[in-house]
Amino acid sequence: MRPLSVKEFGKAIEKRGWRLLRVEGSHHIYGKEGSAVRPSVPIHGSKPLKIGLQRHLLEMASLTDDDLS
Repeated sequence: MRPLSVKEFGKAIEKRGWRLLRVEGSHHIYGKEGSAVRPSVPIHGSKPLKIGLQRHLLEMASLTDDDLS
């Protein structure tokens, strides 16, 4: 798994039915109808997401590495 930029991650998660609900400070909060889970993606300039955080967000959103392709 390669680290994704926040922009790439956002596009990938939105393709799977998630949508941006709100922006709070430096975090984008995503939601999906029928899900109580609200993944919060930190935005820190153009830095890529760290692998551990990326895996955690994928798990929260019930996605796999293959879904990012």
